[in-house]
Amino acid sequence: MSKRLLSHANRHHTISLIPALLGLCLAVHAAADDATPEHARLAAALRQLDSIERLVAQQAAQPPDARARYHFDYSRLAADLERVRGGIRDYLTPSRAQPRDPAELLSGYRQPAAARDAQEAP
Repeated sequence: MSKRLLSHANRHHTISLIPALLGLCLAVHAAADDATPEHARLAAALRQLDSIERLVAQQAAQPPDARARYHFDYSRLAADLERVRGGIRDYLTPSRAQPRDPAELLSGYRQPAAARDAQEAP
């Protein structure tokens, strides 16, 4: 995302998520080299996802900058995080030994301001 496209407030909110997401990636990668059992590493990843989801919820609760051309689509990110969480949970506690239907991530978190306003209108 270009810094010119985001207002200062939205840029700050989006930038605050980056360390959390980066920390999750680094922690999972570093833990992969440990002798820690895989189940424990994945449980740690779930706890980190909880932290990230709390940050996303806090940022989503902030009022958007009315002057910004684009807004970050927090609901879409939250849906993707839930899909990742569901995949980890399915792996840790499989319900049965049949192939599962993997859901694709939504991605594309940049949303034009007009689309956000249309979603909020009754």
